[in-house]
Amino acid sequence: MLVTITATRPAGAPWPATDLGYLLAKNPATVQSFSHGFGRSRVFYPEADEARCTAALYLEIDPIGLIKSRNLDSADFSLSQYVNDRPYAASSLLAGAIGQVFRTAIRGTSKERPQLAAAAMPLTLRLPVVSATAAFVERMFAPLGWTVTATPLTLDPAFPAWGESRYCDVTLTGEQRVCDALSQLYVLLPVLDGSKHYWIDGEEVEKLLRAGEAWLPGHPDRELITRRYLGRRPTLVRSALARLAESDEVPAAELDNAVPEEGDGVEEGVVAAEGTGNGSDGTSDNAVAVAEAQEPSPHTSLATLRHEAVVAALKDVGGKSVLDLGCGGGALLRHLLHDRYFTSIVGVDVSVRALQYAARKLRLERQPESVAARLTLKQGSLTYTDASLKGYDAAVLMEVIEHVDPPRLASLEHAVFGAARPEAVIVTTPNVEYNVRYETLEAGRLRHRDHRFEWSREEFAAWAEDVAAQYAYTVGFRPVGEVDPEVGAPTQMAVFRRGDGKITGPTNAGRAEADRGSQSTQPTQSPKSTQSPKSESSERSAKSEKEAN
Repeated sequence: MLVTITATRPAGAPWPATDLGYLLAKNPATVQSFSHGFGRSRVFYPEADEARCTAALYLEIDPIGLIKSRNLDSADFSLSQYVNDRPYAASSLLAGAIGQVFRTAIRGTSKERPQLAAAAMPLTLRLPVVSATAAFVERMFAPLGWTVTATPLTLDPAFPAWGESRYCDVTLTGEQRVCDALSQLYVLLPVLDGSKHYWIDGEEVEKLLRAGEAWLPGHPDRELITRRYLGRRPTLVRSALARLAESDEVPAAELDNAVPEEGDGVEEGVVAAEGTGNGSDGTSDNAVAVAEAQEPSPHTSLATLRHEAVVAALKDVGGKSVLDLGCGGGALLRHLLHDRYFTSIVGVDVSVRALQYAARKLRLERQPESVAARLTLKQGSLTYTDASLKGYDAAVLMEVIEHVDPPRLASLEHAVFGAARPEAVIVTTPNVEYNVRYETLEAGRLRHRDHRFEWSREEFAAWAEDVAAQYAYTVGFRPVGEVDPEVGAPTQMAVFRRGDGKITGPTNAGRAEADRGSQSTQPTQSPKSTQSPKSESSERSAKSEKEAN
């Protein structure tokens, strides 16, 4: 695999282009060789004059050495260990070689040319084979100031009908410091490829923060980069985001979208219902966290749009006293607490750790007494009734219901709509139809490892209308995020308002069962694959009436 770095001397510049050699600490007049555990790399200069200078890093992979250092997560299939794209596609192997060969350059130091090392210069980077779509390459590098040219590679030029491969030829042009350009390649090559050739541990957090110190905090997709670079390891991702949040450039609320530890409720809306899932730790064995699915665009995050939509809906229904049910790490609480419109706020979550995390990130101990007095954090399960939650203007279930096993939805419905019974209830949940718009989300995968299901717009509407009818509410629907004409918005919202009609929901026997909470440990399944939410709720109601009789 190959990467080239070309420096062009601007008109009137006092330095020749060959000074690139000083910044890289590699003499243009010689060919240098370096040994790695997985192969050998060479640095040479195809061209070097005062106007233009190009340094090339060529990495030759040793298949046997690669097998010895392979990622422990890789499939142990004998043929795939030898027949793969690692020898030619830019990946963590090339990033590792860049980090070793250009270590001094990445630090941004140069004894001979210190001023030049600190200055931006016209650069062109070329990566002939990158394992990523052109759109994803653009998304990663364009916000950093690069002009991106990504040309998809055909499977076989002799057979154009076969179409394009999943690789592209990438050229980046722009004015950058050499140290920044190299550090960006070091971090983003594994992100583009989506895997690493070695075991990911706590040291990777330090590598990421050190290499991305100058540019990662300001990148609009910093969370996506962090997740993919750290292999979606929940603890490592949250640790890195916490460190990034210490910078003034990163809102602390972004931490609340970090992948939670398995069984942890730190992600916003995670209910962590006891005894659910297939795994021994309460998570689904085949669930996969997909961070990139949380961001619909490289500009305003879906999480931010969702918070804004929920706050607007609360004001529309006159909800000054609010229950944030499944508050997680306090993402929404932060918005509510800083808006004086909301006079009383209660955050409820089953995870004590999540509540402690929320209190710490909201800095309650530093808030004025008048501000802190408006907020109460309360531990509790949303599938059990709680008399203290009665009498509030509005309740919010933001990205919560999809974390509940379908057999337990009836308990949650009764606890919120039947027992707490606020004047209004706002519910948001992913729109599964929109998942096809996420290029990095595999077909059939859900957006988060803890999602028990994701509903289409029709399924969500059927569930919401059935709940509204049972508990004497009216319901309306709003899109959240950019609306696609074919698949709708990435998030869907239902706004319930309490009516004056008689509750036609579960009978006394059914409510008693809901109060106890279901202890089902059935395998996780999507309502879409079994029956519609409306028919399932009707069946539950009929069963409850039969038991009462």
